[in-house]
Amino acid sequence: MDFLLNPTPEHAMLRDNVAKFSKAEVAPQARETDITMHFNKPLFKRLGDLGLLGITIPAEDGGAGMDATAAVIVHHELSRHDPGFCLAYLAHSMLFVNNFYWAASPEQRKVGLPRVLTGDVIAGMGMSEPGAGTDVLGMTTKAEKKGDKYVINGSKIWITNGTVGDVFLIYAKVEGKITSFIVERGMKGFTNGKEIDKLGMRGSQMCQLFFDNVEVPAFNLLGKEGKGVVHMMRNLEMERLTLAAMSCGIADECVDRMLHYAKERKAFGQSINQFGQIQRYIAEGFAMTEAAKTLTYSVSRSVAPGVQNRVGSDAAKLFAAPVGKIVADYAIQVMGGMGYSRDVPVERLWRDAKLLEIGGGTLEAHHKNLVKDLTATL
Repeated sequence: MDFLLNPTPEHAMLRDNVAKFSKAEVAPQARETDITMHFNKPLFKRLGDLGLLGITIPAEDGGAGMDATAAVIVHHELSRHDPGFCLAYLAHSMLFVNNFYWAASPEQRKVGLPRVLTGDVIAGMGMSEPGAGTDVLGMTTKAEKKGDKYVINGSKIWITNGTVGDVFLIYAKVEGKITSFIVERGMKGFTNGKEIDKLGMRGSQMCQLFFDNVEVPAFNLLGKEGKGVVHMMRNLEMERLTLAAMSCGIADECVDRMLHYAKERKAFGQSINQFGQIQRYIAEGFAMTEAAKTLTYSVSRSVAPGVQNRVGSDAAKLFAAPVGKIVADYAIQVMGGMGYSRDVPVERLWRDAKLLEIGGGTLEAHHKNLVKDLTATL
């Protein structure tokens, strides 16, 4: 199992470093940022100091030069202690940085990469709209070419880092074809709505974005007109894989919490881990967690910029996403009133886990994709 989770010494070192950082610096602030819905910008900047914001970007361009497995490791370890903070990291490092790099020209990379790799500039991505979520091809945001500029009109919703972000990768239709653009804070006509109050992942901020005749230089077009779907689908595989990893992190932490609690808590003269009902929650929770990790890490070996594996990434997220929520629920049940209180993090992890069944593709979307793709192989 260790080879699966840490295939090289570099992967093992990365996991150790991120686990230590997450326990020492991320965990202590998680409860407060959950309560206040505060985005911890100084802590986010630390991710840049550690070289994590460009985990999948080649070293020659300033990144860590690592692979999808490395991205899974980072999301797994951060989510053990604060999935909300990790979601902000995912929106920046995967939805923007990874997507931008593989879609951008060398000139665009030279201009755009340095500031997002340090964390001085916070990034996000806009795809979903009020009337187009799972049906992303039904988006109505439009961009019209006018001279050396594009004029964007429309809106996006459920945008992680929307209230705090400085730069966004935005999908809009040019003559009916989805196209990718870079839109920056401060461009006239580009505004955001108020922060959305949400059930979980409250350490990251989410809002609606509005585009009212926003003029974007032609230089900010990523790739060619009409190639946005290619960028989107390539990056969705990384997004789904890292969201699956987040669920693994939540489940791992919850198994550890209930295992220790059940050993120490006494009832009727013995540790509660001696009772069959409690043993069932711990044993099944552990088994599900290990299965989710095995599938997620196995799929990570076959996801890369030039390698498509939609079946694998959809299957990993479909299976792993519910595991975090189920195991967190088991942990609350084992810990009883203590688990239900905010004195321990399992109730927060339970709330955080729900988003993983919705964001980056609903479970129902994965059902549809898998049946379509598997049928095509017949």
